[in-house]
Amino acid sequence: MGGIRTPEEAYDVAASVVDPELPVLTIDELGILRGVRVEAGAVEVDITPTYSGCPALEAIQADVKAALRTAGAREVHVRTVLSPAWTTDLITPAGRRKLADHGIAPPHPRRDTPDGSPVLVELSVRCPRCGSPDTGEVSRFGPTPCMALRSCRSCREPFEHMKAL
Repeated sequence: MGGIRTPEEAYDVAASVVDPELPVLTIDELGILRGVRVEAGAVEVDITPTYSGCPALEAIQADVKAALRTAGAREVHVRTVLSPAWTTDLITPAGRRKLADHGIAPPHPRRDTPDGSPVLVELSVRCPRCGSPDTGEVSRFGPTPCMALRSCRSCREPFEHMKAL
């Protein structure tokens, strides 16, 4: 009898689901897959959206359910977990490399003070094509709410930059 038997099997299947807005990343690499449990043949998956109201959330939930059912899970529940909130620090090193390899500048890590409040510092954003730090923001808003549009002054190429949250 096939199917999902362990949390590790279920996690591996859920972790392979790609983000519909950033299809170069899986939901695991993006850091939104928070947990997976298996009990009596039912699989429960916890995901945290990148921000409240994320338009891709319903698609991600449907894709996770479909992947797990295809792998043999009889019953699948996907829970939205809002706390702790997702931050760009949860993107894995492999995810950051994939973003850069696909022409998207990954976000800088957040810098927090001892009291937990973020320190706002202006860091240069390196061009994912030529590596130059001489870039400028063209628009704070890109094709998705988590992206900004930038341009490289060295190679003159435009590129997307994932905003740090």
